[in-house]
Amino acid sequence: MIITDLNIFILLTTLLIIAVVNDLRFQKIPNILVFPAMVVSIAYHSWFSGLEGFLFSIEGIGLGMAVLMAFHLFGGMGAGDVKLMGAVGGFLGPKGVFIAFLLTALIGGIYSLAMLAFHGYLRGTLKRYGAMLKTFMITRKIVYISTSNRESSLRLCYGVPIALGTFLTFLLKSFI
Repeated sequence: MIITDLNIFILLTTLLIIAVVNDLRFQKIPNILVFPAMVVSIAYHSWFSGLEGFLFSIEGIGLGMAVLMAFHLFGGMGAGDVKLMGAVGGFLGPKGVFIAFLLTALIGGIYSLAMLAFHGYLRGTLKRYGAMLKTFMITRKIVYISTSNRESSLRLCYGVPIALGTFLTFLLKSFI
C-alpha cells in the first residue's frame, strides 16, 4: 500500500504543480490537464482495486466537484478550480477529498486575507463586513454592501490553496 500511496503522491504532485503554474501564469486551469487526470485516477484505482476502486474514484470526483460547485455558480471561482478538486478527489477518494477541501478552504481563507492586506483592501473589507453585521444585529435583515471596482478586480488563483490543501492532506494522512 505504501507504493500505491507513493504513486498517487507522484501523480497528484505532477498534476498540482502544472495546475498551479497555469493558474498563476494564465489564471486558468485547462481541461486538457484535469480531464485526463480524472481518467487516470479512475483507471489507476480500477486496476488496483477493481469495481471498489472504480467507485472510490468516481465518488471522489463527484464529491470533489460538488464541494466547490456552489462557489463557482455564485462567481466565487472558476470552473477549472472545481474540476481540479474533482481530479484530486479521483485520486484521494471521498474521505480524502473532503479533508483536502476543508484544508483548502482554511488555506484559501488565509490566502484571501493575505491578498487583501497586500493590495491594501483588508481594512475596507473588514469595515464593510462590520457594517453588514451591525445592520443585521439591529434590523435582523441581511444587507449586502458591494465591493469597489478595484477590490472586485482582485483575482485569486485558487489552484494554490487546492494544491497546498492536498499536500497537507497527504502529510496528515497518517494522523487521520
